[in-house]
Amino acid sequence: MEVFETVASLRAGLAGRGPVVLVPTMGNLHEGHLDLVRLARRHGRTVAASIFVNRLQFAPNEDFDRYPRTFAPDCEKLGAVGADVLFAPDEREVYPEPQGFKVEPSEIGQFLEGEFRPGFFRGVATVVLKLLAIVQPQVAVFGKKDYQQLRVVQAMVRQFNLATEIVAGETIRADDGLALSSRNGYLSPTERAEAVRLYRTLARVRDRLLAGGADVVDLEQSATRDLAEHGWKPDYVAVRRQADLTPPSAADRDLVVLGAARLGGTRLIDNIEFRR
Repeated sequence: MEVFETVASLRAGLAGRGPVVLVPTMGNLHEGHLDLVRLARRHGRTVAASIFVNRLQFAPNEDFDRYPRTFAPDCEKLGAVGADVLFAPDEREVYPEPQGFKVEPSEIGQFLEGEFRPGFFRGVATVVLKLLAIVQPQVAVFGKKDYQQLRVVQAMVRQFNLATEIVAGETIRADDGLALSSRNGYLSPTERAEAVRLYRTLARVRDRLLAGGADVVDLEQSATRDLAEHGWKPDYVAVRRQADLTPPSAADRDLVVLGAARLGGTRLIDNIEFRR
């Protein structure tokens, strides 16, 4: 695997290498990231991953400074699963001057995560647009674990008529159901045992809806109360349409239940797609 730290060297290294598939990451890689790399291999000749912790998507009180940086083992993992190229720029390379132009997401980025993390999707959309412009991939792969992020990126690519196809990778889970996340490493052993409750809570909401007769708002409120009663600080549990994350009508069939809550000092998110 070749590692490039500058835009110029990356573009020179990719020249003539055929269809490129990009897997953007912030590093501290786990099996979920590696599964996206394997998926990328099925969509192009050259698989390029990126590692960049993007300051723009972190609020001042969030974990930018302590976000895990594990570059050497990340390189080993990427090489082992067949990545061809790694783009690992520093902050000055991605933002050589103050980023005056930013991408403001449409309505899909204004609620749920957009409400509880103001500015988050602006930072995500801006850096993704920059990465797509730098790498110019035919395909880019994003995980469904960050479900709203995936929809924001898809909407941006569609509305700007970008020439990159966005492919979605399924969420990878631990044996007990916990969605793999770089932030899981913040959890204490006791918190790790409790963390699976978020997934199980969302699964109960899904099951109740599939059984029929349950009121969506009542289920959302009940799930939120249950998390709070077990020591969580929930931001939301929400049932939405898969396509645009708006509240569903009775006629909508393709749904997703999403949740975000803080356990101790760690904020976790998860979602489950289903068809009713």
